[in-house]
Amino acid sequence: MKRQALLAASLLVLLAVSGTGQAQDYPNRQVKFIVPAAAGSVPDFLARILGQRLSDNWHQPVVIENVIGAGGNIGTERAARAPADGYTLLLNTIAPIAVNVSLFGKLPYDPVKDLAPVTQVANTANILAVHPTFPAKNLQELISLAKAQPGKINYPSGGNGTTQHLSGELLNTMAGIKLVHIPYKSTAQMTTDALGGQVPIIFHNAPVVLPHVRSGALRGIAVTSAKRQPYAPELPTMSEAGLPGFEVSAFFGVMVPSGVPQAIIDKLHREITAIMAIPEVHERFLAQAAEPVGNRPAEYAAFIQSEITKWARVVKEAGLKID
Repeated sequence: MKRQALLAASLLVLLAVSGTGQAQDYPNRQVKFIVPAAAGSVPDFLARILGQRLSDNWHQPVVIENVIGAGGNIGTERAARAPADGYTLLLNTIAPIAVNVSLFGKLPYDPVKDLAPVTQVANTANILAVHPTFPAKNLQELISLAKAQPGKINYPSGGNGTTQHLSGELLNTMAGIKLVHIPYKSTAQMTTDALGGQVPIIFHNAPVVLPHVRSGALRGIAVTSAKRQPYAPELPTMSEAGLPGFEVSAFFGVMVPSGVPQAIIDKLHREITAIMAIPEVHERFLAQAAEPVGNRPAEYAAFIQSEITKWARVVKEAGLKID
């Protein structure tokens, strides 16, 4: 028994040394950064900032690959099925990690078992805005109009399970109204239609909507976060505007396929959080209304689990399901 224990201990030491060696050599070739969202989106913006800095540090190319479709499931599955060698990173979005597991009947991947967290990169709130021709000036007026016209007022989203979709469904549930969800293939097209008045109201990531609110192309109604945001202090929260307890925030982070050596995950965590701490990078995040986070892998894993639980409850209460 003593000999077996010594052999087992020796094996653990060898594995630890091997993992450290892998991290020291990593990366020695091109790294792929999968983004399950369109070019120009918030996660794409975050991935390109991090990817360029990592490429500069490593002297290796970091290629951004935008893989859209199925509410982010296609790109997320591609990352989950990639070799567990650290050469495929995922800039995860909230829907395919925390929402779709409840929303879809079956996913081709398990967000907890098939992916390993590195760090949460940022949070961003949505802004509820309306076209200037829409008569509602505040949330209570919007709710009154929707009650008077059940099933007549549309709102868009970038796809089923996105925070835009869930923000609208949560509003329906909490306010007792019936806004009609119109899923788009891209957030760019839904933004264009909102600006053109084809859809009268929109929930969208603050970095995208805020410039249009500032220009007067859209009228800001409220932010979906728990507290007012420094980039738009004049906008009340949904709670302040009349729906206490309403809170929806998108989160973004870096994940890798399960099985990537811990030494590589630790190296990625150190380098990514160091990049996020650079004042210029920090300010670029804030300029896009993205609040930097940078937590540890275990903390991000716990946060993801709490979000899965939260959104399972919302999906059930709203009676949502996609087969």
